[in-house]
This record gives sequence, C-alpha cells and structure tokens, in this order.
Amino acid sequence: MNKKQFIKAVADKANFTQKDAGIVFEAIAETIAETLKEGEKISIDGFGTFEMKQRAQREGINPKTKEKITIKACKSPVFKFGTSFKKAVGADEE
Repeated sequence: MNKKQFIKAVADKANFTQKDAGIVFEAIAETIAETLKEGEKISIDGFGTFEMKQRAQREGINPKTKEKITIKACKSPVFKFGTSFKKAVGADEE
C-alpha cells in the first residue's frame, strides 16, 4: 500500500474526503517530526512509540570499493510497535 492508497483507505473508514484525510495525514507526520526534533518521545497506547536513538560510531564497508570506512555516530528516528498492536495483527502467532 502506498501513501495515496493509505489516505484513500483512511478516508473511506473515517467517512472523510480524501483531501481531508490527506491533510490529517500530513499534520500527523509533521507533528511527529517536530516532536522528535525537539528531543521528545511520542507514546501512543495500543499502537507504539516514536523516539530518537543515538547510534554509536561503527565500522562499515564501502560497497563500491570494499574499503573499510568509519560511520559517524548519529541520531536516528525509530518506531517500536506496542504489544497490543502486535497481537492485533497476529505478530505473536506462529
């Protein structure tokens, strides 16, 4: 499912126009980005948690030259699904 299909599905479920669902989607994405940029964590019960994680400096390999390189430490956004969401989609089943 791509972004356009996702917005259409949300619009259909919420009885919104696709334009309104698109506006809501963009507002949510911007709010998440702004909140993480400020260093805050977002925890949505029953869904999951958005936060920034510090990644340590590490060794890597340049795929073109096969030369070893050092990858600098950086912050990276991460999302972790909550337990109830995992259960809802059957992720805990085998």
